[in-house]
Amino acid sequence: MMISDSDKNRISATIRTAESSTSGEIFCVIARQSGDYRLVPVIWAAAIALALPYALLYLTRWPAQTIYLAQLAAFIGFSLVLSLPPIRIRVVPRWLKYRYAHAEAMRQFFAQRLDKTDARTGVLIFVSAAEHYAEIVADVGINAKVSQAVWDEAVAALIENIKRDCAADGLVAAIDKCGAVLAAHFPPGALNPNELPDKLVEI
Repeated sequence: MMISDSDKNRISATIRTAESSTSGEIFCVIARQSGDYRLVPVIWAAAIALALPYALLYLTRWPAQTIYLAQLAAFIGFSLVLSLPPIRIRVVPRWLKYRYAHAEAMRQFFAQRLDKTDARTGVLIFVSAAEHYAEIVADVGINAKVSQAVWDEAVAALIENIKRDCAADGLVAAIDKCGAVLAAHFPPGALNPNELPDKLVEI
């Protein structure tokens, strides 16, 4: 997933506009992929190789040594093929992709210091492209007043746009939604300092 410079500028402008009406802070991160999943192809290859002898014993009269060599070849072959990046991500179970993506979202929340705002009103909009995963992570100051269910609509729109290769449009819509929620619960103070950069980070 590539975000053009013009889209990055549009996203930054949307963040600035949203934050002008709230004391909250909004930050966006896009990850190309949240995990390498290197062991998943090996597990699939091992499962296929373990099942292969039963089929060969039923369908052939090969000696045990030949079946063993076929089993070994199947393991090596499937490991190599399933490890190819375009194929590897497709054989990873959805629950595992989402688990890795959620873990990366939490890492980014702390790495980008969204937990360090004065009023604990940081919001992370996180997207992991390969996993088709999106999540909005809010700090404790927000969670005390806004339930995670409030973000569901923004997340759904974001994921739908990612599937249509319109990630920038999805991010803009999500930022607008977050800004409206934050403005309702956390109006700007007299100074309203900008505590975090108004930009999209790609990792």
